Amino acid sequence: MTAHPIELTVNGRKVRGMAEPRTHLAEFLRGPLGLTGTHLGCEQGVCGACTVLIDGKPQRSCLTFAVSCNGDEVRTVEGFDDDPVMTELREAFSAHHALQCGYCTPGMLVTARDIVTRLGDVDEETIRRELSGNICRCTGYVGIVGAIRQVAAGKTPTAQNWNFEARQDVVAAKTVEAAPVAEAAKPAAMDFSTAGDGFSVLKQQVSVPAPAEQVWAALGDIRRMAGCLPGASVDTVEGDRVTGALTVSFGPIKASFAGEGEVARDDARDDSSRTGTVKGRGRDTRGGSSATGEIAYKVLADGAGTRIDVEVRYKLTGPLAQFGRSALVTDFARRMTETFAANLTAMLTGGEAQAPAKAELNLASLIWQVLRDRLCRLFGGS
Repeated sequence: MTAHPIELTVNGRKVRGMAEPRTHLAEFLRGPLGLTGTHLGCEQGVCGACTVLIDGKPQRSCLTFAVSCNGDEVRTVEGFDDDPVMTELREAFSAHHALQCGYCTPGMLVTARDIVTRLGDVDEETIRRELSGNICRCTGYVGIVGAIRQVAAGKTPTAQNWNFEARQDVVAAKTVEAAPVAEAAKPAAMDFSTAGDGFSVLKQQVSVPAPAEQVWAALGDIRRMAGCLPGASVDTVEGDRVTGALTVSFGPIKASFAGEGEVARDDARDDSSRTGTVKGRGRDTRGGSSATGEIAYKVLADGAGTRIDVEVRYKLTGPLAQFGRSALVTDFARRMTETFAANLTAMLTGGEAQAPAKAELNLASLIWQVLRDRLCRLFGGS
């Protein structure tokens, strides 16, 4: 395979080298550059040991191709010697016994610094959520969380708030405040199955407290609909063709699926039902994952409100495919549907959808909410 020339800024220094298209950033850092502080653990994007900063944002270097980082600024654990926050974190990790074997520590420190600089003084629950993408096999996390809380105490955010999770509670609160009736938008039970062609299939019904005609008209405005879905954005609309992106994050794993799609709608003249489809495909050029999907929906009058029958077919390939068939996937999808339905209801009742079009969908936050809800149901909590 032919190697390509790349140029990066690594720890403040311009570096040049050659890398094959399949070479991951972690290999490039550890090999030609000799920066072995970046550890390779699972090499599947799960453990977080290889987390580095790319243009200021923590990402998995084992899932990121080196050639896709051409021109980017990369900062590894070796590049924080003069950083005051990292100095505090190192001292706190030692004082709280937040490391044992030390293999996860470089990635853990990079993520911890991001938490402190981006969020400032936050509670333990938030810290644990933010650390969900970094696995430690030794410490039990208590010392790690304690060290981060110590350093974060009294601090205010100083870094760009790139992670949607930090805004999610505020977004939800604003949505409900703008339209209290949004609570009536309740998704029903969801069915999950896999098809023989490799696609996963999700089926669900959503009730919206607004007339079917109004809901149908709103669903025809693809830009406004994208504003109701966290992480979605629309760039161009030309007839039935659309280009845009969906940005997601899973701890330090970040993917932005840029692509194109087609929209089709069939408005039944007798108003008994109206159907539509949205087909799309996108690729995360940095991580190498691809997504293909189709959403088919039917809008039905249901008394004074509306019922929307939704079927989603999707397939993930590449490094992120490991999350495509998780046992929790239906809960993730249900959370997404709830957010979309609440924002749609807010919009239809005079408010505006509160999910920023460019915000990222944080799957780690969804996992925490799902687990919390399951534990509450199991033990009868609220």
